[in-house]
Amino acid sequence: MTRVANFNPGPAALPLSALELARDELLDFEGSGMSILEHSHRGAVYMKVHDEAMALFREHARVPADFEILFLQGGASQQFAVVPMNLLHPGQSADYALTGVWAEKAFAEAKNVGTVRKAADTGTDGKYTRVPTQEELNLDPKAAYFHYTTNNTVMGTQYHYAPDTGNVVQVLDMSSDVLSYPLNWSKVGLVYAGAQKNIGPTGITVVIVRKDLIASGRKDIPVIFRYATHAKEQSLYNTIPTFGVYLIRNTLRWIAAQGGVMALKKTNGEKARLIYAAIDESAGFYRGPVEVASRSEMNVVWNLHTPELEAAFLKDAEARGLAGLKGHRIVGGLRASIYNAVPLADVQKLVTFMNEFRETHS
Repeated sequence: MTRVANFNPGPAALPLSALELARDELLDFEGSGMSILEHSHRGAVYMKVHDEAMALFREHARVPADFEILFLQGGASQQFAVVPMNLLHPGQSADYALTGVWAEKAFAEAKNVGTVRKAADTGTDGKYTRVPTQEELNLDPKAAYFHYTTNNTVMGTQYHYAPDTGNVVQVLDMSSDVLSYPLNWSKVGLVYAGAQKNIGPTGITVVIVRKDLIASGRKDIPVIFRYATHAKEQSLYNTIPTFGVYLIRNTLRWIAAQGGVMALKKTNGEKARLIYAAIDESAGFYRGPVEVASRSEMNVVWNLHTPELEAAFLKDAEARGLAGLKGHRIVGGLRASIYNAVPLADVQKLVTFMNEFRETHS
């Protein structure tokens, strides 16, 4: 079996050890005589996995005791609507920072629920090549919350500072950089993240929400969409994707074996440094559109001079076992998604190929 170097943006690379464990346990989970896929989501065998996944996530994300961790369905896109449904009460307004396509969608969904305003918009030129500085944030001190997307998967930008919003609670979409660096929870009220980039497979969204926000959440919305419903039932109000939680558990075990989030942060920084160096030192052959201060350590984007040359790059990369390097359809170009589970050795292979391709086509 030959596995490729997987740079897909999501679904994305999973740790090999997490997949191997799933393979080995697929037919008979821990001597139970059946697969974890076949166990009741409220049975003791599955609940052991569920509780371990919750505990490991709390440990590695350093989630404070006054926050609940929820495993939900519907993806981050559902949270675009569910966040304001729970937190945005009639007569209130919420602030949003627009920094890319996912932030735009979150803003649009919130507008369907209540009153929202733009606290920042770095895409007035249609490109979103940076995140706003603290000085650019036009904040409402009475806002119900301030929402921002910590890493912009499509555009390749990332916040490298924690915005100061005073007493306004912060809501973070961390779908593409959760558990890639330690988070300061002091101003955070809610974090949500689709699992399929850094912590597991598709089908699970992790929501970490402060208990007081759950208690004060709106009661005039359907029961299934209330955070209080899922917190009360330990994320088992309805049938959860149990295999997804199992794979999250396996991935979190792998994170522990790597030395935790701080160790991942160091490796992620090195992976990003190598690719950006290949771009910056190419004498203009590769062009990175993102402002240096806003460059993402999760999704590195770049362009070549013509679409034809980019197509040749992708064809040759595939032949070398380098998969998932095509840029998002909205912006085109090239993109390497280098999430936690992407090995440093795979990034080194990519950089070697980038240098060779440049020498051949310059």
